[in-house]
Amino acid sequence: MQKMTIEEKLGLIAETIDTERSNIKPETELCTLDEWDSMGVISVIAMLDRKFKKVLDAEQIEKLTTVQDILDRMEE
Repeated sequence: MQKMTIEEKLGLIAETIDTERSNIKPETELCTLDEWDSMGVISVIAMLDRKFKKVLDAEQIEKLTTVQDILDRMEE
């Protein structure tokens, strides 16, 4: 799989939680997004598993506070 650019990853995150791409920047705090609800969390968990083969435990999920945290999980 070809390495994704930061822009592609930010677009994927926006698509995954069903928000406008303009709402998604690395420094965006997830709690400020209306779409970051239980379904948004589940959608991100599923996307990380499906696209990046990353399985998060409960502690890692709790630490997702910014978009950068999601980007970091994509890179691990």
